[in-house]
Amino acid sequence: MKKIFLLLLLTLFIKGNAQYNKSIFGKDPIINLENFQSQPIHFGFYLGTNLFDYKIDYKEPQKEIQTLKSTGFNVGIIGDLRLQEYIHLRFEPGLYYSKRELVNPELTGTTFGASRELIGTFIHLPLLVKFSALRAGNVRPYLEGGFSGMLNLSSNQNASDLSATEERLRLKQWTINYELGVGIDIFTEYFIFSPSIRGVFGIGDELVHYDGPGGPGQFTDNIDSIKNRAILLNFTFH
Repeated sequence: MKKIFLLLLLTLFIKGNAQYNKSIFGKDPIINLENFQSQPIHFGFYLGTNLFDYKIDYKEPQKEIQTLKSTGFNVGIIGDLRLQEYIHLRFEPGLYYSKRELVNPELTGTTFGASRELIGTFIHLPLLVKFSALRAGNVRPYLEGGFSGMLNLSSNQNASDLSATEERLRLKQWTINYELGVGIDIFTEYFIFSPSIRGVFGIGDELVHYDGPGGPGQFTDNIDSIKNRAILLNFTFH
C-alpha cells in the first residue's frame, strides 16, 4: 500500500512539473499567440488608475503650496501600428478622472482661504513609441515614450460665472506633456495582458495668469507656473 501511495505521489509530481514547464512562466512553455504582434495593426483597450500632481514654480521664495492627491481612474482604447519587429507606434486615447486640492500654507487662517479643490475630467491623447525587448517564452518587456495632448473638460478657462477666488485660479483647457513608461506583455492562450506604469510630465504652464481688477490675488500672485505631473498604472488587453 505504501509503495502504491509513493508511486501515485511521484506520478502526480512528474505530471505537475511537466505542466508547469509548459505554463506561461515555465522553462519550456507552449508559445501563445506567436504571430499576433506581427500584424501591421492591432487594437486593444485598457483600464487603470492614476495619481495626478502639480509642479509649481514661484516668482519669489515662499512656503511651498501642497498638492493633496487622490487616486483617479482611466479607461481607453489602443491602436498599435507595427513599424518594425521591435518598434511599434501607439495611439491611446482615453478618459481620465482625477481629484487634487491645492493648499497654500501662507494663507492659513486668512479670509482668502488656504485651499482650492480641483476636480478634473480629461480626454487624454497620447502618441507613443513602444520599444520591445526580445520575447522570452510568453513574456516580453518594453519601454515606451512620446507626447500627449490633454483636454481638461472641467477647465474654467472660459467660464464667466466665477467667484472672486475662482477668478484668480483659472486653468487652461489644453496642455501638452511628454511621457515615459515601462511595461510587460504577457501572452496568454487567448489574449495579451500588459500591465504598465508611466510618468506624465507637463511641458507648458497650465495657469491662466489673471490681470483683471484687484490683480492676481494672494493665492496665485507668487506663482510663476503650474505644470501637470502624473503617474499612470494601466492594465491593457489585446
